[in-house]
Amino acid sequence: MDGTVTGSKTPVLDNLLASCADALPAAEDVLLAARHAVAERVMAGGRVDGKLMDAEQFAAHGFAWLTTYVEGLRQMLGWAERLKAEGKLGELEQLMVQSAFGEYLNQIAGGIALSQVEMVRPADMGLTDADLKPLSEGAAARLRAAGNSAGVRSRIAELMADGHFGDLGLGDETLEMVRDQFRRFVDEQVMPDAHDWHLKDEFIPMDVVEQMSELGVFGLTVPEHRGGLGMGKTAMCVVTEELSRGYIGVGSLGTRSEIAAELIRLGGTEEQKETYLPKIASGEILPTAVFTEPNTGSDLGSLKTRATLEDGVYKVKGNKTWITHAARTDMMTLLVRTNADEPGYKGLSMFLAEKPRSDDPDDPFPAPGMSGGEIEVLGYRGMKEYEIGFDGFEIPESQLLGGQEGQGFKQFMATFESARIQTAARAVGVAQNAMELGIQYAQERIQFGGPIYKFPRVSGKLAWMAVETMIARQLTYFAAREKDSERRCDIEAGMAKLLAARVAWSNADNALQIHGGNGYALEYPISRVLCDARILNIFEGAAEIQAQVIARGLLSGRN
Repeated sequence: MDGTVTGSKTPVLDNLLASCADALPAAEDVLLAARHAVAERVMAGGRVDGKLMDAEQFAAHGFAWLTTYVEGLRQMLGWAERLKAEGKLGELEQLMVQSAFGEYLNQIAGGIALSQVEMVRPADMGLTDADLKPLSEGAAARLRAAGNSAGVRSRIAELMADGHFGDLGLGDETLEMVRDQFRRFVDEQVMPDAHDWHLKDEFIPMDVVEQMSELGVFGLTVPEHRGGLGMGKTAMCVVTEELSRGYIGVGSLGTRSEIAAELIRLGGTEEQKETYLPKIASGEILPTAVFTEPNTGSDLGSLKTRATLEDGVYKVKGNKTWITHAARTDMMTLLVRTNADEPGYKGLSMFLAEKPRSDDPDDPFPAPGMSGGEIEVLGYRGMKEYEIGFDGFEIPESQLLGGQEGQGFKQFMATFESARIQTAARAVGVAQNAMELGIQYAQERIQFGGPIYKFPRVSGKLAWMAVETMIARQLTYFAAREKDSERRCDIEAGMAKLLAARVAWSNADNALQIHGGNGYALEYPISRVLCDARILNIFEGAAEIQAQVIARGLLSGRN
């Protein structure tokens, strides 16, 4: 190679899809061996033992990541096969599949990064050289040797230089039209101003929110007879990804409406559905999710905020924190304890608690019995974060979700699949944005007589960004399709969120590296994207919690 992104001598491997199809069982064999080995460490009496699981977190979480990698390869192969059937499988898409298999098979054999400072090796999960032997034979060995070579990455970079990053494989004209519509909206109404909103730490303007309402963002998955568009979770992913590509705050505006609508659709009374779903779908009501408390985090069974019924009115006392968009919303989906004598999850109830909107930073919560203030944050700024105190805040009994106490945690968990799928889609959008900023800068930045995109260490980074973004995207679409088919998909949703969040951070970090010192300057949008990407590994279940849940679910019998 002469240092330019041209003339690759490493073409697509012969019979690529057949090779990938032959290599996938090798990865699946390793995964099966890991499952047996980890199960021996964490199970007792045929069940997952909590204490053993905690003691063996490193192995168990490695198993979760290994499963995610294998599923990612499975979905990439499925994506390529669908494109081939439609006559849309081009050289770029083939090379992306080849690169994905080449890299992930090598990482499975050599070590998977759980974080920047944690690498899980096969031996950490109890795997032996004999268990790994399938990866050193046949198609798997060929893909490991040549699938993600420097020449392959160089050719991918050449093919995507014009801004084409591979066919998404949606296979649906309506979804393609939806994507095009929201891409135009983002390019025209969001991207020109997003960085300014971030730097000034301002709310996303209401005229943008109103345009989103008109486009149907808040009622995308609400049934048509309840005033929504009646589309599925795959459409939600397409819309969320495009909005988040422009600004994560815009992509996240729909999350609270999605959660609230799902809570009401699945657990509300008929009167609650009739009252609230059309107003949420139209954007007349902007909801916020009020779950987290100080010192609880993911441990919702330890929630202490109380709601006591007195003469047909619940009075709330306690504290909540990290509540997104809390001030400028009309309703809280509020999870609190209604039975102090019932420990853990059983004493929790969910409320649809109405409140006044406020744009006043000095009085964000102008409601009796409610107070609080803003939490200043690095990124994810367009909606603002708050801590809230309740001291006698009143909620009419009719706003108890489902009209029955003690159902709150069950109702909350029913929304978790959708919430994590949407978070994965947000992460894919952020990852895409970071990659696009990186390639734009690399093509425009002239050093040593030419654009820095010509250097393999630059173009190679961007090529892998495109590949891994596509892996995360296809894994997210897979989880959404499972949800649309009304199949349980908690593990699939968790894997999509786990991988997509890491890819978003990796892309942002590497795109900033490509910017060099300029990337560290506030004036460059990549500085914002880096801050926005970082939160994705934390909210909707931190990566460590996510891996724990995936591993426990798999070892408990989910396939």
